[in-house]
Amino acid sequence: MSAIAPPDRIDLKILQLLQADGRLSNLKLAEAVALSPTAVLARTQRLQRDGFILGYEARLNPLQLGRGMMVFVEVLLDRTTPNVFNEFKAAVQVRDEIMECHMVAGGFDYLLKTRMADMAAYRDFAGSVLWQLPGVRETRTYAVMEEVKNSSRLPL
Repeated sequence: MSAIAPPDRIDLKILQLLQADGRLSNLKLAEAVALSPTAVLARTQRLQRDGFILGYEARLNPLQLGRGMMVFVEVLLDRTTPNVFNEFKAAVQVRDEIMECHMVAGGFDYLLKTRMADMAAYRDFAGSVLWQLPGVRETRTYAVMEEVKNSSRLPL
């Protein structure tokens, strides 16, 4: 099995351009890095195959779609055993309101990022979903008052 080659300077430029605009055509990409479209396509396919590019998606405006309220939630589990972790992870996977879930080190076990219409919707979610998740002992809620920066771009 061959090792994955680290991205070279041209690969990094391709990644940077695609990160800024995932809809950039192969022709425009080729012009920007001064390679043939065939060479750029091969590089892009390799970057995808090797896991540098995970996928492409449109960034949607949550305000326009009735999900304008962002809430972060600290979750403390009642036990930290493999089966409790696995049950919790499986349960959050199927909840569309939970945008992100991260296991963290520190004073709690998971940090969730959720999107709701408003505080009433969050209150309903907390009672009917959040506090019913497997192993949840305690939660702390942080409603976002202002989103100062929101980016998924990695520095390259």
